[in-house]
Amino acid sequence: MFSWLLSDPLPVGSDAPSFEAKDERGNTVSLDQFRNEKNVVLIFYPADDTPGCTKQACQIRDSWPEVNTRDIVVFGVNSNNANSHRKFREKYRIPYPLLVDQGKKISNSYNTGGLITRRTVYLIGKDGKILFAQRGMPSPEEIISSAQ
Repeated sequence: MFSWLLSDPLPVGSDAPSFEAKDERGNTVSLDQFRNEKNVVLIFYPADDTPGCTKQACQIRDSWPEVNTRDIVVFGVNSNNANSHRKFREKYRIPYPLLVDQGKKISNSYNTGGLITRRTVYLIGKDGKILFAQRGMPSPEEIISSAQ
């Protein structure tokens, strides 16, 4: 009944599921547009402007100089609407786009779906393989140290 509670993140070394979504400004983003060019970090989080989600977003924001040296693009992902994402991003000066996961399609394909989005971070290499996958709130250093 609650199998989503027990499911693990997708395994490191597996192919990352393709996706396409709009960010808070209406720009279309797809995983395929970064293949062979950038590492991609996906931060799945339950909701905009909540204590844990704000802490996680600000940790990445505060590590932004290091993120920029590692050929990485970062996206926050949850099912909140574009207006909610835009307000959250502006309020905390989050330097990366927030994707609107309509119908939780991306969350479900990355084993983070359910009643609420499970806090999970993925790092996807330039080749489309998952290099890092962890539930919770790993430090930015843990995440970016796995980048190619």
